[in-house]
Amino acid sequence: MSPKRGDRAAPPSVGGEYELRFADSAAAEGWEQLARQVPTNLRRAFESLRSGPRSTANPDRHHRLKGSLATSHWKGQDLERWQYEVTGGGRIWYLIDDERRTLWLTYAGAGHPRATE
Repeated sequence: MSPKRGDRAAPPSVGGEYELRFADSAAAEGWEQLARQVPTNLRRAFESLRSGPRSTANPDRHHRLKGSLATSHWKGQDLERWQYEVTGGGRIWYLIDDERRTLWLTYAGAGHPRATE
């Protein structure tokens, strides 16, 4: 998804940081919802994901998913799927693409993803 007039400018990644990209429009919409509801928490999540997408510093909020949800096939590769808990119910799910130094955001929203229900 290319930026358009009126879109927010995303800060460029520097050093070893990862880029965050939306896998689909639903993830982008969920991100915007979180940005309106909990901007400080989302900013903290953004910074954490960019600098340490596999961080285990706070395992209650940031961890790899388990079982059949632990990986997903994306653009011809099997990638690790992780979750960051933005709020008590708000989640970000993402795939780690080390080759492109990109995190593909597959879910962002104020509630639990349906796959976990």
